[in-house]
Amino acid sequence: MKYIDEYRDPKLATALLARIKAEAAGLDRPMTIMEVCGSHTMAIGRYGIRGLLPDNIRLISGPGCPVCVTAIGDIDRALYLAGLKDVIFTTFGDMIRVPGTKGATLQKARAAGADVRVIASGMDVIEIAEANADKQVVFMGIGFETTSPITASLIRTCRKKGIGNLSVISSHKTIPPAMKVLIDDPELNVDGFLCPGHVSIVIGADAYVFLARAGRAAVVTGFEPVDILEGILMVVRQVRENAPRVETQYTRAVRPQGNERAKALLGEVFDAVSSEWRGLGAIPDSGLVLKEEFDDLNALRRFDIPEMQSSDVSKCRCGDILRGIAAPGDCPLYKVICQPQNPIGPCMVSSEGTCAAYYKYS
Repeated sequence: MKYIDEYRDPKLATALLARIKAEAAGLDRPMTIMEVCGSHTMAIGRYGIRGLLPDNIRLISGPGCPVCVTAIGDIDRALYLAGLKDVIFTTFGDMIRVPGTKGATLQKARAAGADVRVIASGMDVIEIAEANADKQVVFMGIGFETTSPITASLIRTCRKKGIGNLSVISSHKTIPPAMKVLIDDPELNVDGFLCPGHVSIVIGADAYVFLARAGRAAVVTGFEPVDILEGILMVVRQVRENAPRVETQYTRAVRPQGNERAKALLGEVFDAVSSEWRGLGAIPDSGLVLKEEFDDLNALRRFDIPEMQSSDVSKCRCGDILRGIAAPGDCPLYKVICQPQNPIGPCMVSSEGTCAAYYKYS
């Protein structure tokens, strides 16, 4: 197939659903598949895929929303920096609405007078820094392996140009370590994973071989309905055959080794460290921090940030939802006081959040 309409073809989708049901009929027990990508979660909701599957296939969402898994302490530190005099704070769109302690957000800080700006690319940050030489510009980098090369490129460009008034908070995280935690979780029995498409363009399908070794099916999948249905079919077939392996449905974009240049750039700029994930706790080697040689560009070292007592929203179950052990409807705040126009937890804030997807499409 060459054109986007083909990946939304009702006849192809219907045929794939029939094949899924035929494969599922051969299962000796119900099975659970987790999608580990916020874009997959939104697409599954948009196309009603969860409700089309046979009763013995359960589809659950994982920690694939980058702003959702950002630790509340990181948000509180961002809020502190944004409130400093002569600081221009920059980040991507969803981040400004994610609540920190006591519901504080970058959006509210901006309304109170802080200079908080939403950017679309690393070059936006460079241009802001060059145009405001008398101020300190801070960029909060968030996201997984998809967006971390943007921050790495920003750092390299900043060093090349000798820009001295720009620094970065790296809240970037990597997906495979989190998936390792998920398969070891005794409360979570996942038979197979729909692996993230965008992340896999960078890290490659081979990054998931640990899933097959742990007896879990793994399929790297695209984002259109035919992509997702074919990915589910491939997972179900692996489980029925008891032959876990890593397969790529999204072959038009993902290669076994990924993007070597992007991975080399990440290795040039970042070190892997333990990182706090909302709902999952501290995960070894899952965070990306600037290498020591870039300390002068590290906002957490440039500024004197006080110790903070961060606390999450009471009764919010975003953490359990991100782990896959709860659905949005299990949260007492969902649809009651937590709604898109008044988001209490990050899973409702983000355009890729599970609660936002369920609210919009369920």
